[in-house]
Amino acid sequence: MMRSNRYDAAITIFSPEGRLYQVEYALELVKRGAPIVGILSPEGLVLAANETPGSSLENLSYPMKIFQVDDHIGAAIAGLSSDARVLISQARVFCQSNRLLYDEPADVESLVGALSDRMQRYTQHGGIRPFGVSMIVAGIDTTGGKLLTTDPSGSYRGYKAKALGRKADEANKLLDEKYREDLTLDEVITLAIEAVKTASGSEVTPAIIKVAIIPNETRILRRLTEEEVAKYFE
Repeated sequence: MMRSNRYDAAITIFSPEGRLYQVEYALELVKRGAPIVGILSPEGLVLAANETPGSSLENLSYPMKIFQVDDHIGAAIAGLSSDARVLISQARVFCQSNRLLYDEPADVESLVGALSDRMQRYTQHGGIRPFGVSMIVAGIDTTGGKLLTTDPSGSYRGYKAKALGRKADEANKLLDEKYREDLTLDEVITLAIEAVKTASGSEVTPAIIKVAIIPNETRILRRLTEEEVAKYFE
């Protein structure tokens, strides 16, 4: 019925039920992406993702799901990586411009707000389509650690722990059961890896689960090596 009524033919047309089908299609695409997880703790933030390669010949040294936006900010993506790169590039320009203009690191929520504004603009003009990607943005600014998510509709929200992508409901159920506000950074890393494994639905190895942390002490994003990730598997 949706197809016959053509309410999904253009992004600017609401259906009689008040729905924008193109935005909903983009949200469905995000749900099919590889799982990503972000968790906030008193000692810092953790981003984890399943980066299963599409080919045995693929070079795993290139990041597919977790990107560094600035020294103090990282982002994990679920959905189209090509769409994500456009937003990541804009985020990096925002952060560098903030340093040049104000001589200080960018505020995490201001950055996410700017990205969400751009994503929302792509839901209200003809001849374009929504961004087919959601992101978990983690960072530490002058007010402390923040974990926020964006989605193709242009909305954003803050969380203490959140999973996106394939089987995110199962991962979020695990996070809801096991998350505590007093978890150490090591405990949060273990929980993030467990949540990614739960959402992956198959056996995973330290080689395909990527983890990045932003400790409160340094406020600088650091990627864990495969050997470091393997320790948390044990």
